[in-house]
Amino acid sequence: MTTTLYAQPYDISATGFYFDTAEQYHAKATKAVNDYGQRVEEFEIQFIDGDEIDVALTKAWELNQDNFGKYLEAVDEWDEDRKQRYVIAVGECGYSHGQVTDDLLDDGVDIYRVDTLKELAEQFVDDGLFGEIPESLQNYIDFDAIARDLALDYSETTIAGERLIYACR
Repeated sequence: MTTTLYAQPYDISATGFYFDTAEQYHAKATKAVNDYGQRVEEFEIQFIDGDEIDVALTKAWELNQDNFGKYLEAVDEWDEDRKQRYVIAVGECGYSHGQVTDDLLDDGVDIYRVDTLKELAEQFVDDGLFGEIPESLQNYIDFDAIARDLALDYSETTIAGERLIYACR
């Protein structure tokens, strides 16, 4: 799906325009004038249409006139996992847009595609993170207690309708 943005002039006597690429923006912005023929220089960039994950990315990105070009590149080039990692890093972990690096997105945010911390606890036990558990003891594992312990380091969020468990490093 194409992502459509809108450049809303801060000058109330000017009309904004829709655009899908940085090139379209620059072509239209250079022609934008107010009712008095003066060139419009400042625009608020608004998200209009696109995928649901890109709505979340827009909010985290703090979209503006200076950074929308990189945003459009990210929309086209990043997969859904990378977008989710960015949204979590900025929206949940407390990083600013300028602090987000490739290393942070690769190693600074752990994401688990489960609905609850209890499911994460079950996954960790199945993966052997608590060591080898004899079959005779597996029915006695208190997954709710493990989930409460995991809540100290892991949190829950929903991004673009998908429930995720994450941890910030």
